[in-house]
Amino acid sequence: MTLILAREDYFPSPSMPVAVADRSPQPSFPPHSHQFSEIVMVWRGNGLHVLNDRPWRVTCGDLFYIKDQDCHSYDSVNDLVLDNILYCPDRFKLGLNWSQLLPLNDSKQPAHWRLTTRGMALARGVIKQLEQESRKSDLLSLQLTEALFLQLALILRRHRYAAEGQQRLPEGEQLDLLMATIQANPGHQLDLAGFCQQNKLSERALKQLFRQQTGMTIGHYVRQLQLCQARHLLRSRDCLISEVAARCGFDDSNYFSVVFTRETGMTPTEWRQRFMNAARAGTEKQRPALAGRPLS
Repeated sequence: MTLILAREDYFPSPSMPVAVADRSPQPSFPPHSHQFSEIVMVWRGNGLHVLNDRPWRVTCGDLFYIKDQDCHSYDSVNDLVLDNILYCPDRFKLGLNWSQLLPLNDSKQPAHWRLTTRGMALARGVIKQLEQESRKSDLLSLQLTEALFLQLALILRRHRYAAEGQQRLPEGEQLDLLMATIQANPGHQLDLAGFCQQNKLSERALKQLFRQQTGMTIGHYVRQLQLCQARHLLRSRDCLISEVAARCGFDDSNYFSVVFTRETGMTPTEWRQRFMNAARAGTEKQRPALAGRPLS
């Protein structure tokens, strides 16, 4: 049974539309949903974030919009530091079309984005103010909290970019350029030396910066992205193991099986069968109820 987090446990008053939950660090947390929506911003470290059964290897700069009906969890965390900005759309008083800024009921908009280094710096300052004001309950604080949340939503809108898309980023942001390159082609081998030469970057300095911000080497991060993609494909697509391996950047399907088993404790076939059995069990549970219905 999925854990449901209640509004009264996180908001200081029934009128407050926004609250900030500082997770420093974020521990492993079982699957859960909320009676509110939230924005997840990752500042440091890394971990496995599973959103609606899809795994994401997250690190600094990752941004998620979680709706109240979504289910997510955290696992395999390593010094993972993030902020949860909780909000209740039904409590907003400003006459705004929030759907232009937040994916409230739009299932077509991606839930996962990346935030530029500049955007992270701007957002951090607003979140600190938001955290202070959202702890109060007077009318002025309620109004200022919603205004600050609007400012945050606008910053995120301007400085976010699609995690799996290709687009131009501001020059000079080394980590942003690298992350965008990696995530645009997670199934391809990264030519780090060529990337650094093309963008006039120091390979050694970039490696140090990446390790400092994420807690991982670049190679380990790329491998984790590939394995997350493999988990998703094994569950959602009916294709051969060798095809999954190739799409996730593994030339040898046997080596892919070894790496996947070492990471998950299951072979790719066992991983796929696990979810097939779960789906079959859910179908079996529904049959008695259907069988008992009178014919029309």
